[in-house]
Amino acid sequence: MRIFVTGASGFIGSAIVKKLQARGYQVQGLARSEASAEKLQQQGVQVIRGDLEDLVGLRKAVEQSDGVIHAGYIHDFSRMDHAADVDQRAILAMGEVLAGSDRPLIVTTGTALVSPGRLATEQIRPTAGAHPRSNSNVAALALADSGVRVALVRLPPTVHGAGDHGFIPMIINMAKEKGAAVYVGDGENRWPAVHRDDAAELFCLAAEKAEPGAILHAVQEEGVPFRQIAETIGAGLALPVKSLTLEEAKEWLGWMAFFASTDNPSSSAWTRETFNWQPRGPGLLQDMRESGYFA
Repeated sequence: MRIFVTGASGFIGSAIVKKLQARGYQVQGLARSEASAEKLQQQGVQVIRGDLEDLVGLRKAVEQSDGVIHAGYIHDFSRMDHAADVDQRAILAMGEVLAGSDRPLIVTTGTALVSPGRLATEQIRPTAGAHPRSNSNVAALALADSGVRVALVRLPPTVHGAGDHGFIPMIINMAKEKGAAVYVGDGENRWPAVHRDDAAELFCLAAEKAEPGAILHAVQEEGVPFRQIAETIGAGLALPVKSLTLEEAKEWLGWMAFFASTDNPSSSAWTRETFNWQPRGPGLLQDMRESGYFA
């Protein structure tokens, strides 16, 4: 079988590609640059040149595939509405091709969009207008009514592992620049986490087994207190650790203050039971200490 993967050369996408290949799948990967194309070729991936705004190219790639894992996204926090609009148009274009078939469309989203301050579960459906990306989540799930085997995989704020270039490395770099690791208030707000290899495994399981309209949580740890993350950064960099008010955090962290103060406990109980998904990677704090985050 042939699976088309958007975001195939990215931190999470490349792990998905490896898992798919290990299961015997042929992989097509979307590449928007020569560097990405070369990386995919080295992995034995059939390269599809284009990007998420090339709807004609996306449709052609999906026509040639037996399913889609949509792991690509424009991570531009200065243009969140634009990124979400591009995402929704891409999902709908791919969904049109898959309509009436049993081919999967697995769409990536995040637990942070679900229910800040209370436990996020797979049973909580996305609400249009709650966040720019929520609209594309709602549109994706609606494709189930058109005979698309669509499912959402929600990722936690931090998907960690060697080569990570997400929120944790950003916060580490800010600590280096500012001379201290920080948290907001008492730092008891919680971040769920997952190792990228475990997340990649769940995407494969979703493509193989998820029912139309399912929502899966790629959550290994339900909620790591952010203060512990800051303390691990402080220890790793030999820097002091301190608390900031939210207003101080906005000055210190900029747009990252919102995420650093987010309380996002998230469960994966239903996902684990339904898909027999058993995360095996190290936890976030251990991985930070052992996987080169402070090199």
